[in-house]
Amino acid sequence: MTSKLTYMGAIGMAALSSVAAAPAFAAGTTAGTTITNTATVDYQVGGVAQGQQSASNNFTVDRKINLLVEEVGTVTTNVVPGQTNAVTTFQLTNSANETLDFALVASQIAGGTAAHGGTDTFDATNVRVYRDNIATGTVGSWDVGDTLLTGYVDELVVDTAIRLFVVADIPAALANNAVAGVTLRATAREGGVAGTQGAAITETTGANTAGKDTVFADIAGVTGDAARDGAHSDNDDYTVQTATLAVTKTSRVISDPFNNTSNPKLIPGAVVEYCIAVANSGSAPATSVIINDPVPGQLTFSAGTILLNGTVTAGTCNADGAAGGSYAAPNVSGTIATIAAGATRTLVFRATVN
Repeated sequence: MTSKLTYMGAIGMAALSSVAAAPAFAAGTTAGTTITNTATVDYQVGGVAQGQQSASNNFTVDRKINLLVEEVGTVTTNVVPGQTNAVTTFQLTNSANETLDFALVASQIAGGTAAHGGTDTFDATNVRVYRDNIATGTVGSWDVGDTLLTGYVDELVVDTAIRLFVVADIPAALANNAVAGVTLRATAREGGVAGTQGAAITETTGANTAGKDTVFADIAGVTGDAARDGAHSDNDDYTVQTATLAVTKTSRVISDPFNNTSNPKLIPGAVVEYCIAVANSGSAPATSVIINDPVPGQLTFSAGTILLNGTVTAGTCNADGAAGGSYAAPNVSGTIATIAAGATRTLVFRATVN
């Protein structure tokens, strides 16, 4: 299992920058360093000191390739259908003992369980990866000051952790709680030349050599990412939180010219009340809900009878809406500013049978 980072915000990232400036991840002695020591022997012959003898030994520190990709935070990224630039956040740490490049691949989970327990059901589009630019913009949050990467992180020094943002667009017309899982995988590459992605790294096989050997020391990441493969990965996901609207329309006779309001019948001259109820069973509010209803030609609209944003009790529309809406023959229309998740709101109006 990989660890999950808690989002630290701007103050935390400033502290992270300080840590990167003064290494604290204990990557160890820099690869390629020559370590030399000399042993000396002093002795006497017949009580007379003789010339000191010495012997030296040196060896080259080998290279340990180690890295860690971690999702920042432990919750999904909530999105709405049609949203652009939806952001998931990761952290990449170079725990090797040498400055390296890191190739990056942001991919989609093809079905199965996503990072936070949901089942992957759709793919995001226009997926990109950005590096947090701590010199500009808001540290720890994706903004216009961050750097769009062209497939790799360049020259990441030893014991440095950086924020990476996987940014994508969400398709329209998705159901509530639909999930798209994303994986960010980093693979160590040779460093040393700024502005160019380094060559692939191969682990040294066989016995230790006199030169700078290479050992992969990374732990296993998410599915398909084994330990000691020179790469590491983690998952995050997007979860759609949207309004899900269902519309019902009912009518009831209010009065007729002969029975008035006592058991009225739908005869010419009868007053009919229509109720259009909009129920939101989603997990996000629906806003700017526009209702249009054309009045049939056999009816005459009753001016001043439109009520908006009323409620429903046991399937029956209440007369508790506010006066509003408009009539432009033959359409009755009105806008409800917000229908909260789990709520039902109505448009009610009356007309007379011709």
